[in-house]
Amino acid sequence: MKKMLEFIKSVRAEWFKIVWPSRDDVTRATIMILVFSGLAALFFFVVDSALNAIVSWIF
Repeated sequence: MKKMLEFIKSVRAEWFKIVWPSRDDVTRATIMILVFSGLAALFFFVVDSALNAIVSWIF
């Protein structure tokens, strides 16, 4: 039981050490993720279209 109480106290102490990101940081990261996801989707669309055209031309 003593070890369990020590564990709970240490968890609580660590909980208060957490530094949560600010609203601006979260917004900036979300925008970056959306932009890079869009760029990746565009890249894969172009590559897929090019490969599809090449395969259609061959066969």
